[in-house]
Amino acid sequence: MHSVLITGGAGFIGQNLVHAWRAARPGDQLVVLDALTYAANLRSLEPLIAGGQIKFVTGSINDADLVLRLFEEHRFTRVAHLAAESHVDRSIVDPEAFLQTNVLGTFTLLKAALDCWRASGTLELARFLHVSTDEVYGSLLPADPAFTETTPYRPNSPYAASKAASDHMVRAFVTTYGMPALITNCSNNYGPYQHPEKLIPLMIIHALEGKPLPIYGDGTNVRDWLHVSDHCEALMAVIDRGRIGETYNIGGGNERNNREVVGQICDAIDGAFSAEPGLASRFRSCPAAANLSCRSLMTFVTDRAGHDHRYAIDARKLADELGNRSSVRFEDGLRQTIRWYLDQETWWRDVTSGAYRDWIDKNYSFRIAV
Repeated sequence: MHSVLITGGAGFIGQNLVHAWRAARPGDQLVVLDALTYAANLRSLEPLIAGGQIKFVTGSINDADLVLRLFEEHRFTRVAHLAAESHVDRSIVDPEAFLQTNVLGTFTLLKAALDCWRASGTLELARFLHVSTDEVYGSLLPADPAFTETTPYRPNSPYAASKAASDHMVRAFVTTYGMPALITNCSNNYGPYQHPEKLIPLMIIHALEGKPLPIYGDGTNVRDWLHVSDHCEALMAVIDRGRIGETYNIGGGNERNNREVVGQICDAIDGAFSAEPGLASRFRSCPAAANLSCRSLMTFVTDRAGHDHRYAIDARKLADELGNRSSVRFEDGLRQTIRWYLDQETWWRDVTSGAYRDWIDKNYSFRIAV
């Protein structure tokens, strides 16, 4: 049994990991630390908090006193570090916030973990998992081989640069201090509870509301899509069986360009409306409600500054060493994700309208439950 700290556990990947960890390891004590920024959402964690299955702490990884106190009180033997600013567009507008959280916050967490594990003599028994991104590797040309764990870093956005810096900090702690840390670099995630600023949920919601579907440039930018459930399974495998100091790439093996992804979303929504006539009365502004194609909403907008053309992950090391392979086909995962957003209209309407933030401010802001 382990005492586990999951940072960023109210974020998209974080809350999915909390549920996956709770189901796979019911004996572990889970503490979730999250600053409850705009991208956090506690709806799915509320039953676990209320039932005492996890302890939730409102706070920042930059708060050194809080982080140290949590380590001293809970004696963590596992840390899954997911807390991060992660939206590229926001990093272009406000890069400082990304440096504060992704670089300095990671340093604060590393130092607290190292100091406490050394003091308690548990360094050799502990594990620190730093969850990062494939964006640290830069951009690939169409014919280039996929990123491997030895691909040189070439970050092209403030977000990617901040994650690259945090990766280097973790690696330096391993080499210099013997920190029992591991790093994962994942491809684009999708699935339930993803904030509507990201491509797939944004396009689903816009299509349902009859709004334009904005696609950067000519839509040929390629991403490797990883279902969040596959990602969580891989993270648990790495923290359990990965080699200290190693990096493991996690990918879905589902390369698609943005135009293709948006087109598939449109077709799937069109199909759902054909199969379920009742959807037309719920989403009257959706073209599919009038037997038209959602593809009519697709529009191309000015490309993002420094937009990487292609990401692709070679995940053979993860498969060969740990026996972990992604299992969700993109087409299946996309249909499941669209179904989730159709069924969870209240959730995303609360997020997009600001009603959820009012609920957070009333119930969780400034509350620390230790």
